[in-house]
Amino acid sequence: MPAKAQLPPVPRPDRRFYAQNPAFGRFGMRWFTPQLMAHEHVHGHIEMNWLTAGSMDYLVDGHAATIPSRRLVLFWAGIPHRTVDVDRGAQNDSRQCNVYLPLDSFLHMPNLGRLTETMMGGGVIALPPGSIGDDTLTRWYSDYRRGDAERTDILKSEIALMLRRAATDSWDALLPPWIEAVTPATRSATPLRYAVAMIRHILEHLGEPLRAEDIARVVGLHPNYALNLFSAVMNVPLHRFVVRMRLIRARSLLFEGNLSIENVAYDSGFSALSQFYEQFRKAYGLTPRQMRATFHPA
Repeated sequence: MPAKAQLPPVPRPDRRFYAQNPAFGRFGMRWFTPQLMAHEHVHGHIEMNWLTAGSMDYLVDGHAATIPSRRLVLFWAGIPHRTVDVDRGAQNDSRQCNVYLPLDSFLHMPNLGRLTETMMGGGVIALPPGSIGDDTLTRWYSDYRRGDAERTDILKSEIALMLRRAATDSWDALLPPWIEAVTPATRSATPLRYAVAMIRHILEHLGEPLRAEDIARVVGLHPNYALNLFSAVMNVPLHRFVVRMRLIRARSLLFEGNLSIENVAYDSGFSALSQFYEQFRKAYGLTPRQMRATFHPA
């Protein structure tokens, strides 16, 4: 067996795809030599790890998970995590590819079912062997490095299809979910469990009016306490999180069908068209009509 590599700690992550707001990172990819992490960190992504050889040991909020080579491994990076041991393989030449999928983009990927529940519950999953390989990841990285928005959208669509296929077929839990569901009857739970329960309720009722009182009632908390707890865990106010998720849904509806702009706004949960236009332009720098035209030119 090759010896575990004693590697220097990875430097503090200072990459633009982490973004200033840790709740919602930017999409990103990188290839690098596997490294230890001196400290745990969090960022607003579903993180995907791929090793060409060897293995890595992670701590995910204190829970141990071993990352094998040549399996795409995914987890919610909003939970504190760090690499604590690295085996760089028999030739000491392992390379690591990380894909950083923004949390809000992931939460709007349809038909993932238990796969989503497992990761949002703190689990670490591995896709089946053969789901992906070096060639595909290299092509994705080349597309990402071009900085072309349309290529990046295609890349995200390929990721979504890969995850849907895995959700339909099979995947392995390297670390089972440990953040249990919360109901109003739950006497006590960690802040993270409450936040996950609130996220689930928001996503299931995104097209409906969502008041803080109603969201807090789902987990049996006082509204003010629920708002403060959500902000502390997710690093974003609950209202801003709801708006962000509605904008992601609206963007999808603009590209997927022929709904009028007004219907896109209302189906996404915006009660006023003026509010929709204001928030959309602030987020994307374009009006909804301009955004649609970029993908469906006349």
